[in-house]
Amino acid sequence: MRERPGWAYLFLSPWVLGVLLLTLGPMAASLYLSFTDYDLFSTPNWVGLQNYRNLFTDDERFLTSVWVTVKYVLLSTPLKLAAALAVAVLLNRDSMAQGFYRSAFYAPSLLGASVAVALSWRVIFNAWVSNPSYSLLTLVALAVWQFGAPMVIFLAGLKQIPQELYDASSVDGAGAWRTFRSVTLPMLSPVIFFNLVLETIHAFQAFTGVFVISGGRGGPIDSTLFYTLYLYQKGFTEFRMGYASAMAWVLVLVVALITAVLFRTARAWVFYIGDER
Repeated sequence: MRERPGWAYLFLSPWVLGVLLLTLGPMAASLYLSFTDYDLFSTPNWVGLQNYRNLFTDDERFLTSVWVTVKYVLLSTPLKLAAALAVAVLLNRDSMAQGFYRSAFYAPSLLGASVAVALSWRVIFNAWVSNPSYSLLTLVALAVWQFGAPMVIFLAGLKQIPQELYDASSVDGAGAWRTFRSVTLPMLSPVIFFNLVLETIHAFQAFTGVFVISGGRGGPIDSTLFYTLYLYQKGFTEFRMGYASAMAWVLVLVVALITAVLFRTARAWVFYIGDER
C-alpha cells in the first residue's frame, strides 16, 4: 500500500496554521512595531532604534521595573523550588493519606494566578501590600505558596531513583542529610534543572497577581512595578504600543540569554545516569 503523506500534512495543518497565525505572525508584527511610534489608532511611524535608546537612557521607571523584577525572580524561584522539593521528599513515603496530602498541596497550583486568589491575598496581607518595604514580599509569598506543579515533578523524579543507592548509602553508615546530599540531589539534578528553567521563565512573566494586588499601578511608590506590568501600562494605558513592543523584545532576549546561561552551567552540576563525569 502506497504511503499518502498528504494525510499527514492535512492533520498537521491546524498546528501549522496556529503557529503561523497566533505565534510567528504576531511576533513578526511586534518586532516591526518595536521600531515605530505606534499608538494603536494611527499609522505606525518608523523611528528606528529610538524606542530602544529611550528605554536605557531616558526612562527611569523602566530601570525600576527591571530591578523589581530581578529581585522577585531571585527571591521567588529558589524559595518556590526549595518548598516544592521539601514537600516532595516528605510525600515520597508510603502512607494511607498520601493521596490526600498530594492533592492538598497541589490544589493552590490549580487555582493559578487567578483574580480571585490575588484579591484574597491582597485582603489577607493588606498591611504588607500598603508598605513599600514588604509589598514585594507578598507577591513572593504568593508565588511560593503555589509550588504544587514543581512539587509533582520532583515527586516523579524521586520515584525514579533506584532504591539500591539508598541501601548502599545506609550500609556505608551515611545519615539522612548525607544521603540526601550525596544520593538524592545528584540523581534528582536533571529534574531540578528542568524546574529551575521553567520557574525562572514563569517568574519573569508574572503579571496577574501584581496587577490585582497593586491595583494595576505597581505601587506603593513603584515597589511592585514588575516589568510586565510596566509593559502593559505603556501599551494599553498610554497607548505607546511601539514602545511596549520594544520592551517585549528586550524581555524575550533577556530570558533567552538567561536560559542559555542556565543550560551552559548545567554541565557542571547536572548528573545523568551513564554520565562518566
